[in-house]
Amino acid sequence: MESLVWQAALSTLNPNPTDSCPLYLNYATVAALPCRVSRHNSPSAAHFITRLVRTCLPPGVHRCIVMVCEQPEVFASACALARAFPLFTHRSGTSRRLEKKTVTVEFFLVGQDNGPVEVSTLQCLANATEGVRLAARIVDTPCNEMNTDNFLEEINKVGKELGIVPTIIRDEELKTRGFGGIYGVGKAALHPPALAVLSHTPEGATQTIAWVGKGIVYDTGGLSIKGKTTMPGMKRDCGGAAAVLGAFRAAIKQGFKDNLHAVFCLAENSVGPNATRPDDIHLLYSGKTVEINNTDAEGRLVLADGVSYACKDLGADIILDMATLTGAQGIATGKYHAAVLTNSAEWEAACVKAGRKCGDLVHPLVYCPELHFSEFTSAVADMKNSVADRDNSPSSCAGLFIASHIGFDWPGVWVHLDIAAPVHAGERATGFGVALLLALFGRASEDPLLNLVSPLGCEVDVEEEDMGRDSKRRRLV
Repeated sequence: MESLVWQAALSTLNPNPTDSCPLYLNYATVAALPCRVSRHNSPSAAHFITRLVRTCLPPGVHRCIVMVCEQPEVFASACALARAFPLFTHRSGTSRRLEKKTVTVEFFLVGQDNGPVEVSTLQCLANATEGVRLAARIVDTPCNEMNTDNFLEEINKVGKELGIVPTIIRDEELKTRGFGGIYGVGKAALHPPALAVLSHTPEGATQTIAWVGKGIVYDTGGLSIKGKTTMPGMKRDCGGAAAVLGAFRAAIKQGFKDNLHAVFCLAENSVGPNATRPDDIHLLYSGKTVEINNTDAEGRLVLADGVSYACKDLGADIILDMATLTGAQGIATGKYHAAVLTNSAEWEAACVKAGRKCGDLVHPLVYCPELHFSEFTSAVADMKNSVADRDNSPSSCAGLFIASHIGFDWPGVWVHLDIAAPVHAGERATGFGVALLLALFGRASEDPLLNLVSPLGCEVDVEEEDMGRDSKRRRLV
């Protein structure tokens, strides 16, 4: 009888792009994912997985999800499932609930390499999904509970778990040591700004990588203040730093072979007697001066100090900054795709491929500093901090401002990821960026699964093979 019910349910599914069928008086649901996706989407259909689980998972205290997929899609599918279960809530009913809710996830592999999932793979998935949910929790938490002090506590907690003592530069020490960007943005807030660094330096490392995260715990816009409709949601302006923290924790736990530094640029862009004014000029850590013409273009200022520190003090060969930088990103690449700007064509392609492999989608921006950087021309300083023409590729220009503080002729690899739109879906954080960093740098990991989803160092471009696979396959959750 159960077999007949199951077959009947399958026969009703006609995914366009998805479909679902309730079973046994809604005690269970079978759902189908798209049979095929476009070249700019992930073969895992990660966004649809999250959406289906949120809408179709039956209620209850102890629930189970069985994910039917192919082996290359396990990582993206697991991270997509994690996004459906956010940690942060202050609803009064949840605090009174006596029984703890649990969700058990099982993977049923089909196609090639369809044997049992290895224990090491499950551990990697656990660490990755914990990183996604950690980042989402930080982004969801309002600034009255996630100010710069609280964010430093999160960094210290991860450091203690990994046996790493963070380097922290705060408040007036930032000013004394020349971090005019971070200090200038955060000096008006009750809780002082900070630069924090977690460093992993294993023996035998062959290169040094720095992940630099924008951690604006709240962005009022400063004296160039935001309006009543654009300010709500600015608790999410720390999404880049949150993703870096979640990814760093998972990467080190899975074994990372190269030097890896997580740099957190923390500040609250507030209003007060000590706030930065338009027309003020700040000296940044790079040694360059910046005339402030828009205090709401603050993320690039803190990141400029962060990438300069990664270059000058940490000796990084690869610098990646991740930020909720511009509202224009959502217009340029949309709600689902982060924007990538980089001085390396190879890394641009790698970011796009990594996004398709892990579900954190990415699409390139125009990289052309010789045409765009003149937007920041100042008569009295090395540059202004906001563009003259907001119709001239503003997301690209914002990234170029950051790159200018390590130099356009810097011989290393610089990657900028603007995640302003995909950091949230509706009113909930997504933990975007954690899976992307783990996949992008998977070749530096000791973990086989992260090596599998990495786009770098592959002799065979599995991604292109994926596009040619049977489009009629059925995938269920």
